[in-house]
Amino acid sequence: MQRRQFLQTSGLLAAGYMVGPALASAAGPLTGKIRKSLKWSMVQDRSLSLPETLAKIKTLGYEGIEPRFREVEPEAVDAWKKARDESGLIIDGLVAVPFDQLREGVDRIKELGGSSLLLVVRYDEKKPYKDNWQETQAAIKDAAPYAEKQGIQFLIENVWASFLISPLDMKTYVDEIDSPAVGVHFDIGNVIRWGVAEHWIEVLGSRIKKLDLKEFDLKVAMNEGLRKGFGMPMGTGSVNWKAVREELVKLKFSGWAAAEVPGGDFTRLADVSKQMDEVFELV
Repeated sequence: MQRRQFLQTSGLLAAGYMVGPALASAAGPLTGKIRKSLKWSMVQDRSLSLPETLAKIKTLGYEGIEPRFREVEPEAVDAWKKARDESGLIIDGLVAVPFDQLREGVDRIKELGGSSLLLVVRYDEKKPYKDNWQETQAAIKDAAPYAEKQGIQFLIENVWASFLISPLDMKTYVDEIDSPAVGVHFDIGNVIRWGVAEHWIEVLGSRIKKLDLKEFDLKVAMNEGLRKGFGMPMGTGSVNWKAVREELVKLKFSGWAAAEVPGGDFTRLADVSKQMDEVFELV
């Protein structure tokens, strides 16, 4: 049995917020299981101080925030920690950490009080597919013991890189690394171009530690261009959210789910928070 199977976890214990009236009488089985987060890049109103901004985000129903690695430079760590402490908003993870700075990323998110680094496995099309597979795995394997020692997880995201584009590929890739510190940050909307989100969840199972939430509409993508498919509000496109919920319930998923959609002002972020509540039946 692989060592990662001894330490399967679904992330942090959940404490959900209940925002939005749409489904107030029909809270579903994921209520109290999902902790809502969002990407810092979505926050486009920077008129307030950092502590005030994070505090405002918390009032919209979010518990966490995920900045990019480059958005929290070493000299800014203390300011982010102060804002975190004053606002009560958790910095649950860092996004887009370069593979040549994995240990630095571990140290930074550890200091910020978070639990994970989101890793995007790039596909260098100038290399053979197998070489890309093995070389990226080697980089993760090299740093994984350090991450495990610090209690930090490397979570691989499925992206539009024409690499790891089936659930069996992702499962095999993670299992071959064979570390309890390595799992999946599963992006629900990203898979719709190639497959079915609930089928991915069924295959990946407890390897999924965190979620990214966005919609994707296949009809819009076919008629207006692929990336236009991401423009629909959650719950109005091709994602079968009912089936996704059912698979997450079977998985007994409990943990972070981050919005990754076009951002805007605080009114826009409040609307996204409500969309998350509705597709997961949190209210």
